[in-house]
Amino acid sequence: MSGTEVLARPEAPREAEERAARGRTAAPRGIAVIVCTRGRPQIVASLVDQLQQQTLPPDHVFIVASCGVDVQGLDLDQERLTVRVGRIGSTFQRNDGLALAGARFEYLVFFDDDFVPSRYWLERMDAIFRSRPDVVGITGHILADGTRGAGIPLQDALQMVAAEDARRGSDGALDATFAYGSNVGCNMAYRYAAVRDVSLDERLPLYAWHEDSDFRGQAERRGKFVRADALWGVHLGHKQGRVPGVTLGYAQIANAVYLAKKGTVPAKFLATVACKNLLVNGLRAIRPEPFVDRRGRLRGNMIAIGDWLRGRLAPERVLEL
Repeated sequence: MSGTEVLARPEAPREAEERAARGRTAAPRGIAVIVCTRGRPQIVASLVDQLQQQTLPPDHVFIVASCGVDVQGLDLDQERLTVRVGRIGSTFQRNDGLALAGARFEYLVFFDDDFVPSRYWLERMDAIFRSRPDVVGITGHILADGTRGAGIPLQDALQMVAAEDARRGSDGALDATFAYGSNVGCNMAYRYAAVRDVSLDERLPLYAWHEDSDFRGQAERRGKFVRADALWGVHLGHKQGRVPGVTLGYAQIANAVYLAKKGTVPAKFLATVACKNLLVNGLRAIRPEPFVDRRGRLRGNMIAIGDWLRGRLAPERVLEL
């Protein structure tokens, strides 16, 4: 597959003409789910299957991969599925997903490829948006987050979510006092009207630390961003496809400084998180966890601080490390 190839179910000429005509005249309707993936073909294939089992299935799913191997095993003949193989990096891939979705959908949902959503996630998201016109963005409740440890096996996560779905049913209230600090990027949804001219900041390359906070900050200029307890799921936190420790460590400092200057994310929040990361990396570098490159992260932290003192700190510098 080439770097610009878009794979989808072939469309008859008349169907394409009718769809194009509707797109020129109709207001955005329905739900698009955008998933960026790298190095996790089995996990992303599972997520596509899960999305078809939603109580309100998405109108279209866009999978943006970094290479053909990322989407091996996906049934590319599925209706309402588009797969693109192109640029590498979270901000680039999510922007490519936004471009593919265009202005056709009322709601845009970003799921990490290793996120397992409740089967009610999209239906309840739709209900919240319709009942709360002041809300422009939503994130859900994380039942378990594998990024805090060695990662959660897919089958375990599926069982956790199924059990919670069975236990809580249609329960779940909207928490409109959501604060910075929770894991937003792995599951977030926006009204298209609030982000129609917003994009992910491509100055944040690779893993793009805090790109979700920046995107959220831009959307919040038009309304509220909230957390809904009714939207639950599990973040596997799988380590495949992750960037090396030194580049993540650099981004933990460089991206925080850059976004504080940009003004889209509260500087106090960024400073708190950056200092916490530096402290944890320093303490655990003595006896690191087997699944985290703490020494690499600490080295990246130190390089970023040195660049900051010399006046050469920039998010793009991770590409040179």
